[in-house]
Amino acid sequence: MVTEFIDWRYSIAGAFTGFTVGLTGVGGGALMTPILLLVFRLNPVTAVATDLWFAALTKLIAARVHQQSHEVDWQVLRRLWWGSIPVSLVVVAAIYFGTHTQKVEWLTRAIGLAVGVAAIGMFLAPKLSAFARARRIGAPARFKAVQPHLTVVAGGVLGLLVALTSVGAGALGSVMLLMLYPLRMTPHRLVGTDIVHAIPLAAVAGTGYLFAGLVDFHLLASLLAGSVPAAWLGAMAARKTHPKWLRILLGSILVATSVKLVAG
Repeated sequence: MVTEFIDWRYSIAGAFTGFTVGLTGVGGGALMTPILLLVFRLNPVTAVATDLWFAALTKLIAARVHQQSHEVDWQVLRRLWWGSIPVSLVVVAAIYFGTHTQKVEWLTRAIGLAVGVAAIGMFLAPKLSAFARARRIGAPARFKAVQPHLTVVAGGVLGLLVALTSVGAGALGSVMLLMLYPLRMTPHRLVGTDIVHAIPLAAVAGTGYLFAGLVDFHLLASLLAGSVPAAWLGAMAARKTHPKWLRILLGSILVATSVKLVAG
């Protein structure tokens, strides 16, 4: 009965994305949504709506492993959530109270642009982090004074992007954290904090789509059948690896994906 409900083509895509999420924190939206659009040719709104819940539930598994290794910075998370959750709630309200999301013809291109920005951010992350590190060391008092406020603003930007496109929480979130906390964010703490931030954000953003009846539960179940075990394996592997090479590969894939989506 279960095998009849599960479409294993989606499960394979879910497993690939889930492992990547567990290992790097990136891919819940930036990778999964383009796969649903370009490979499976799904409606953009259905892809966004379903992917938000896919990301929330998949990252919940990976977050458990990272939390056990004490790789989550809760102070930084609270600051991000102060910005991301309220903004995503505004988008949820707009979706639920009558925005005609099914007719948003520009949604695919908006997703493509968000993926492109995420990819560029991944490539520029080392230079941006080095710049931020120099500022942090050169003027520590000034840097730390604005750090909490900028974190809330960064959370707000992520909340808007994720609620509209499902893209940004992992790829852009990690770049923002590196810029805001260049001395504090070790590679493993960065992945753990980034993953945990995305869980309530994706769930809240997905609520509007859920009540609007836009989530495909057959698709979601099929994706999770592959992603749940793969996310756990990826998170376990992250303890012993530095996924820098994988981020470079992901960035290259996302650039090509962005061009394809924007070009239509």
